[in-house]
This record gives sequence, C-alpha cells and structure tokens, in this order.
Amino acid sequence: MAARILIVEDSPLITDAFFILFSEAGYEVEVAATVAEAIERGSANVVDLMLLDLSLPDGNGLDVIEALRERGAPPRATVAMTGHDDTKTRRACLDAGCAEVLLKPLPIGDLLRHIKRHLA
Repeated sequence: MAARILIVEDSPLITDAFFILFSEAGYEVEVAATVAEAIERGSANVVDLMLLDLSLPDGNGLDVIEALRERGAPPRATVAMTGHDDTKTRRACLDAGCAEVLLKPLPIGDLLRHIKRHLA
C-alpha cells in the first residue's frame, strides 16, 4: 500500500505541482487549502506524512498538528514549509512536533528526497 501524503497549502499552483510530483512518485496524495480542510482530511484518513504550510487563510498551519493530535490522528511525520527563515519560527515548528522545517522555495528534487527520507 502506498504511503499517504496530505499537502496543506493554499496556493493552487504549488498544490498542483506537488500533487503531480508525489502521485508520479507512487504516493497517495490529498490536498487541503485551509486549517479546517486539513483537520477534516487528516481525521478521516491515516496520514503518513503531512507537508504543512504555516500561513493559511483561516489560521496557523501549526494548529492542524494540535487538532489532529487531539483527535488521535496525528500524521506519522509532519514537515513544515515556510518562507520565514528565523529561529523563532523554526523553534515553534519543532516544538509543535514537526520532524523538519523546510524553507521555501525548495528545489523539487530536494523536496522529494526529504519526503522519501521521512517515509522510509
């Protein structure tokens, strides 16, 4: 059975690219554009890896981690994506339970290597 990736990102351009990339790599992919959608999708299906944008239209992406944990449905691994390269943001992500924090923009090949490592 293929690993399931939940992409939490509000940019359709990015989600479309990630959907194609991860689907072609053999993963099952779901997409959520808001905190509410991410909580709904993450609660409904087992998520092996969540690729999480921090800035979403209805709140902070880190709220998704807490909500899924409270529902007993935390992803096996969460990788945060942010455009903020500062210690405070990185610390908040790691404290919330992210396995890794990636700085946007990230080359596609590098992103795929990070994802494969977390799903190994």
